[in-house]
Amino acid sequence: MIKYFNITEGKILQTENPSASIQHYINPDENEKRLLVETYKIDEHTLSSSLDADELSRFEIEPQHTAVIFKTPKNYTAHHPLLFKVDSAGLFLFKDRLILVTNEEIQFFNGKPFLKVNSLNDATLKVIFRSIYHFMEHLKVINMLSDEIEAKISKSMENKYLLNQFKLGKSLVYFQNGINSNTVLLEKMKLNAQKLNFNVEETELLDDIIIENNQCYRQAEIYSNILASLMDAKASLIGNNLNVLMKTLNIITIAIMVPTFVVSAFSMNVKIPLEDRPDAFLIVMGLALISVVGFLLFWKLKKW
Repeated sequence: MIKYFNITEGKILQTENPSASIQHYINPDENEKRLLVETYKIDEHTLSSSLDADELSRFEIEPQHTAVIFKTPKNYTAHHPLLFKVDSAGLFLFKDRLILVTNEEIQFFNGKPFLKVNSLNDATLKVIFRSIYHFMEHLKVINMLSDEIEAKISKSMENKYLLNQFKLGKSLVYFQNGINSNTVLLEKMKLNAQKLNFNVEETELLDDIIIENNQCYRQAEIYSNILASLMDAKASLIGNNLNVLMKTLNIITIAIMVPTFVVSAFSMNVKIPLEDRPDAFLIVMGLALISVVGFLLFWKLKKW
């Protein structure tokens, strides 16, 4: 699917004109890929990289265009609950055209950064900026879900809640890798700002994007460390609860065994004391009770 956009009065507006200056290819089919390769001379390997989730962020300066591969969060779906993943996207900047290639439909051209767009270079940088903002939005959702799961774990130690925390921790690792990959890309773009024909304002915007990306990475790192610490604490808590449970079961088991031994001793088929007394049953039960009390006092004295 292809969507077309034009820069009109400083804003990016959707249009039906195929010759629009901005084109967004969403999960392109074979015909659309052939069009990009044959008509716009986009390298086939670079095009495949823009659709490969495992590809690292990078940029390449070609004779007719500049290719930028960057990382962006995948849209959250119910098919993978509590698992947030990272995808790749491609920007191909020509003198008179900007081509964006993604695996899924993402609303890049909205939000505050796109209230004023001056050029295709400006649009390119703001698409990357929008991707960083998308990361930050997902981080807020992950933090909110983590708080909800933590509240549930405090009431119930079911395995599903611990597995949910593990999925969130895995998502944060994906995010850290993706954001860090974008960091390397942005630093290289800054070093090659003149080759990319960035003016002063665009270079300043690139500096702002680098700052926002670094803050995004630190936020992801903090959330990841907190979640890892919580998971370790929960594992220790579960182990401690298990020890307490085993201790309680041992007390109950031994407390039952002691009076059982007393009663068994007076139940053997041999001549035993008190067998002729009418109150022998009460005496045996009393001895059993005394043995239980004595055992509990001994346990408490030893502070086991």
